[in-house]
Amino acid sequence: MLNFNQLRAFYHAAKSQNFTQAARELFITQPAVTAQIKSLERICNLALFKKKGRKVYLTYEGRILYEHVCKIFEYEKTIENAMNGMLKLSVGMLRVGTTKTYARFLMPSLLSHFLKVYPNIKIALNEGSSQDMILDLLEFKNDVAVTSKVISKEEVSFTPFRREELILILSPSHPLAAYRSISFEQLAREPILMKESGSGTRHAVNELFEVNKCVPNILMESGNIELIKQLVMQREGVSFLVGVSVAQEISDKKLTTVQLNGHRPSLDVYIAYLKNQQLSPPAQAIVDMLEQLRTGDAPPQDIGTLVGTILATKAHKL
Repeated sequence: MLNFNQLRAFYHAAKSQNFTQAARELFITQPAVTAQIKSLERICNLALFKKKGRKVYLTYEGRILYEHVCKIFEYEKTIENAMNGMLKLSVGMLRVGTTKTYARFLMPSLLSHFLKVYPNIKIALNEGSSQDMILDLLEFKNDVAVTSKVISKEEVSFTPFRREELILILSPSHPLAAYRSISFEQLAREPILMKESGSGTRHAVNELFEVNKCVPNILMESGNIELIKQLVMQREGVSFLVGVSVAQEISDKKLTTVQLNGHRPSLDVYIAYLKNQQLSPPAQAIVDMLEQLRTGDAPPQDIGTLVGTILATKAHKL
């Protein structure tokens, strides 16, 4: 069986037509080079070199073999360049998962900033419920996820990233819109439009009702934020959504919000990835970027503040 070390010794000796020079290039002794080539000749049952004085010359068979071996070591260089490119982030793939809210309001700015720094990295953005994004980590569909911790898995590391305020939204013409704040008992009587099962918002709202020993009157559940907002505008019910996702509608007075006495519901968001799996260079780069932006246990902040930080960072580096 051919040995890669024998081929390497042959390649350097054939290229320089000098065993001593080959030994220098390989950082081994000249007798070691000779031994590798003699072993290769025995395996092939062919004479690869002829010697005349202090010089060595390739035989016809040696020249044919050299042509093939050159291709091996040219391709080896290509492989080395590819690996170095991946390490230096000049090539690679990033697979990141997040919630639909973050996909819309955070990821465009974050990934634009990432691509300014690493323009040759390809990105696959996966969006869905927090539960789906965590499960996709376990199935190697995502390298990193920015999500809430709706389920806990031993294999997944969760680093606190942000805390988002959940806002109770209703139509400006809704009777409760006349109040500056309402009691939980008033809320509990209203039909509620819920985010889908598995979402962080749904998990947080369920906990709110459980704390108050009450069962929500769920009119509908959906992962479509725009549908929920439209139905709330039409006074079909009330809902809880992350503040930034309804900021424009509230500013345009298409929706309004009231405080809930004694409660400030919020949604904790995490940077998640598998504990015992080495992150790829692009995944490590996005984790490092996210950790620089994280607020952890700080008070609730709007995603817009974070986006502003990203844009300011980008402008500073350009």
